[in-house]
Amino acid sequence: MPGQGQDRPLDGLSAIVTGAGRGLGRAEALELARLGAAVVVNDFGQPGRDGTGAASAAPAEQVAEEIRAAGGRAVAHTGDIADFSQARDLLALATAHYGKLDILVNNAGILRDRMVFSMTEDEWDSVIRVHLKGHFNTTRFAAAHWRDRSKAAGGAKVYGRIVNTSSEAFLAGSAGQPNYAAAKGGIVGLTTSTALALAKYGVTANAICPRARTRMTEDVFAGFEQPAEGLDPLAPEHVAPLVGYLASPAAERINGQLLVVHGGMVAIVERPRVQARFDSKQDTFDYAELDAALTPHYAERETGETFAAAEVLGLKRG
Repeated sequence: MPGQGQDRPLDGLSAIVTGAGRGLGRAEALELARLGAAVVVNDFGQPGRDGTGAASAAPAEQVAEEIRAAGGRAVAHTGDIADFSQARDLLALATAHYGKLDILVNNAGILRDRMVFSMTEDEWDSVIRVHLKGHFNTTRFAAAHWRDRSKAAGGAKVYGRIVNTSSEAFLAGSAGQPNYAAAKGGIVGLTTSTALALAKYGVTANAICPRARTRMTEDVFAGFEQPAEGLDPLAPEHVAPLVGYLASPAAERINGQLLVVHGGMVAIVERPRVQARFDSKQDTFDYAELDAALTPHYAERETGETFAAAEVLGLKRG
């Protein structure tokens, strides 16, 4: 049974981590293994953060070997999770090696940044494909696996955890990343829908918005200096413990949530609320009535607020 102790709450559980050959995914895979999970380390292994270059087994194999060298259980998978059939193969590999799947961490992604008026169709499609379709593909097969296990157990609940990776680019906007921001917003929608659909089977689905210094974010955080001593506030190791917790039995009551995590901070994002309501005094609104109601409302509010990354991160530019 999982959760026999705080040191290894994931004992007896198996996990898939996508995009686990580097950066956040690597830190997450190592943390899950440290907590006792047997891990499938997935990474397509392309060298370019834009998804270019020849695929390589090396990143996934290296992380799997790192886990095994520390006494854990791990196997590498080097397929493209944005491909439907290869995502199916990933689930099949997990069940073949470990008998079942308990935890799915979706992390794989690429960047192809450009302003919306300059973005090409391929730049849009490729980012949506890897992030959003990739999350769907693995979720679809994991969900079917858990449903089938529940049916085989006479409708009993099974153990299942999904941790998806969104971004504050969805929350706060990102002018040069319309494809990325849209994909990350879609992942939140996929997560909440999945959470509702799978709750009756005992499965939870949550999403995180991590900030970390990785190959994907080297430009974003290029101006923020790393401390001379101690752990970098933007180290992926700040994010991994939350993933391990959400994957654990202790998080059984957390479902359909979005959490921001970085540098020793976790923030729970509240679901959107109605800010103001206006009711027509007629059968329906016309232009004049909408103008009289909405224009003054927005004129009174502060607009054009900027997202001051330096202040929020609490870092100094080098």
